[in-house]
Amino acid sequence: DQAGTAPLVVLNHGSPGGAPEARRRMQPSLCESGAAQWFLARGYVAAIPLRRGYGADRGPWAESYGRCETPDFVAAGRETARDIAAALAYARRLPEVDGQAGALVVGQSAGGWGAVALSGLRVDGVAGLVNFAGGRAGRIGGRANDNCRPDLLVNSAARFGAAARGGVPMLWIYTQNDSFFAPAQVARMHASYVQAGGRAELHALGAFAHDGHTLYAGRGGAAVWGPIGEAYMRERGLPLPR
Repeated sequence: DQAGTAPLVVLNHGSPGGAPEARRRMQPSLCESGAAQWFLARGYVAAIPLRRGYGADRGPWAESYGRCETPDFVAAGRETARDIAAALAYARRLPEVDGQAGALVVGQSAGGWGAVALSGLRVDGVAGLVNFAGGRAGRIGGRANDNCRPDLLVNSAARFGAAARGGVPMLWIYTQNDSFFAPAQVARMHASYVQAGGRAELHALGAFAHDGHTLYAGRGGAAVWGPIGEAYMRERGLPLPR
């Protein structure tokens, strides 16, 4: 590391269902959250951005996938990835960040889907990509594991995998009781991504709390995924200074 600087992790949020007001009420996750604290305790600077169409931004919701009957999950994922890449480029220039060290990008749900899309963009400075429960259009109408066009999620994962061929290997973490993306659906998405040329290690974990979709930020979640994340970081040569 350069003197007085630390490695960077960019933590990316999901997308609430329902009316646009739910997105407008969003605020960046607190540094006191379990996920952020896990990285801070290991000497990282954590960037926690909000994307276009969330929080105080009154512009259009850039990562909309359109109608449930004909969703465009590729375009939606790539717009999420664009925002992640912009946040990464900004954060790498901060004086407290070691801009020469490879950064880790972590995303949950829609943010995880954005990380999968980002894998195919070959963004400079990315050394690791972690997808927690990534996907789009889950729990339609509040019904567990009811997805808009699950076949298109699988096909879109293949599009991202083909673009990511030869790029940074990913870590995918899902759970048995995820109410958005069931294990069989996850297995199809992962197989599609890998068969198309992407590299991703899937950890299909057991049930977590009342809904495994909350594993990333849920109480006690970091104790479950932390050892997996640390092993991946060591494998990728990412710094673990503490």
